[in-house]
Amino acid sequence: MPGECDSNTYHKKEVWYKYMGTAKLKIEDIIDSSSNAVLAVNNEGVIIYCNHQVEKFLGLPVRLIKGQPVHKYFPETGLQDVILDGKPYLGREFIINQGTYLSNCSPIISKGKIVGAVADIQVKTETQNVENVNEYQETLVNVLELSNDGIIVVDRDYIITMVNQPFAGLFNKRVQDMVGQHVQKIYKGIPIFTRSLEDGETDYGYVTTINGNEIIANRMPIKKDGQIVGALGIVAFKSTADSQVLTTKTQKQRSQQDCCREELACTIRTTSLCDRIIGRSPGFIALKETVKRVAQSNSTVLLRGESGTGKELFARAIHSESGRGQGPFVRVNCAAIPETLLESELFGYNDGAFTGAQKGGHMGKFEFADKGVIFLDEIGDMPLMMQAKLLRVLQEKEIERLGDTKTRKVDVRVIAATNRNLEDMIVSGEFREDLYYRINVVTLNISPLRSRLEDLELLLDYFIQRFNNEFGLQVIGADNEVIEILKNQRWPGNLRELENVIERAFNIIDGDIIHKEHLPLYMQNNHKLKGKSRKGGLSKLVEDIEREAIIDALEACAGNKNRTAAMLGISRAGLYKKLNRYKI
Repeated sequence: MPGECDSNTYHKKEVWYKYMGTAKLKIEDIIDSSSNAVLAVNNEGVIIYCNHQVEKFLGLPVRLIKGQPVHKYFPETGLQDVILDGKPYLGREFIINQGTYLSNCSPIISKGKIVGAVADIQVKTETQNVENVNEYQETLVNVLELSNDGIIVVDRDYIITMVNQPFAGLFNKRVQDMVGQHVQKIYKGIPIFTRSLEDGETDYGYVTTINGNEIIANRMPIKKDGQIVGALGIVAFKSTADSQVLTTKTQKQRSQQDCCREELACTIRTTSLCDRIIGRSPGFIALKETVKRVAQSNSTVLLRGESGTGKELFARAIHSESGRGQGPFVRVNCAAIPETLLESELFGYNDGAFTGAQKGGHMGKFEFADKGVIFLDEIGDMPLMMQAKLLRVLQEKEIERLGDTKTRKVDVRVIAATNRNLEDMIVSGEFREDLYYRINVVTLNISPLRSRLEDLELLLDYFIQRFNNEFGLQVIGADNEVIEILKNQRWPGNLRELENVIERAFNIIDGDIIHKEHLPLYMQNNHKLKGKSRKGGLSKLVEDIEREAIIDALEACAGNKNRTAAMLGISRAGLYKKLNRYKI
């Protein structure tokens, strides 16, 4: 019946209200029975609750405390700070009515928001201070006993306040036999600590005699508020023979280090940079032999290869193997310098050549490279206007600074590098044909990593050793599954991509072996196109491979477009065109 339902509902509510009233009463009774003062505020800092212990703290009835701002009665409890930053404050010390108290404050959070704060306040007792002091003293004693050096502390009256067993053992005594004694009784009339206690001076490495043994020790004053309150003594060597042994050992180690440095320097001097380039595939060995022969002339060299194959490393090898090895090696990235600045960077400028020019002028890269080598990286990205000026420098062996009317002779060997097809660029009018023949005297083609996979394990070992040194780890290698995955990659970024992959593994590895899970996801989930039937002929297959290569490179570079373009050996604008074309 409806009436019965209403009656039952009313009865249940009545029972619930009575229970809640009782529960509330019990909670208040519990808080009021606490020996600590309990205080609560809302998020505006207004006191909304306090137990009767607060009355005793302030000497006011609760009814006069509620509704008042907390800073009026408790300015230093930390409640306002808790409301502001939402973090608890524990053990905060403050003074009220000449009494010292400790407060523990915590935020009150409802539905994820800070709606107030509560503080538990208690009287700070001497017992708490004593416990802290005892804890600190126990820690200090443990530290003293762990030391192998003899340690002694005396106060201003020369009374021993602290000593460890290594020091007491020098006198064949126990620690408890020495603490509280006058230091002169232990040392039997020998003056000690006088300079430290009277003059405040520190002595390092002084020699004295203890129990018939010569020791080497240090002593220094202990100061508080600028006043000398005691002194500290530390036995550095328990006999002068110990000092001599350490000196001999140090000299021997230094001699060994000097010998090792000399051997290392000798090894580096006798091992050419070209021989240190990693690779044992037949084509790569033949390339290194060619580099050694080419290095002996002054002819211009063009290094060709994909991005990340190590073109700069070969340029430096040519420099080090040549008669110009003691001269400068100057690198210029033709793609990285804005067109408006490239001329002044290469050839320099005179004072007042343009607005903002450095006072006194500036030498260009060609002048810096005099008697050495200049490496023009990414020469395929050099603007046409600059190509004409570079051609003149190569022909005349002289440069002309901006704002100058006279020419300057330079003795520079030029090594250029590119990952672009210069022949196609000549056809499209992007690269000068006469400059091409000038820089293409000797051409060295550097193979991509996918063409010399027999070198991959050598390169893997090299990068593991290098990153072991950088990360302070002891990785010993990669498992067979990882090596198989690495050998099945196309490596659009070549050595630079391999380096990136190994460095990533070192950031997440938790053992001494690189496993599959330490590789980038694009390698773990890689599905090669080999063996798959494709429709649309060769052009469609090339497009599919190019699309997947771009996706792989993007994942390897964590979406960074500049690094992806560099890894693929294309311009940033070219990358965006391909991204739009393939809807990536």
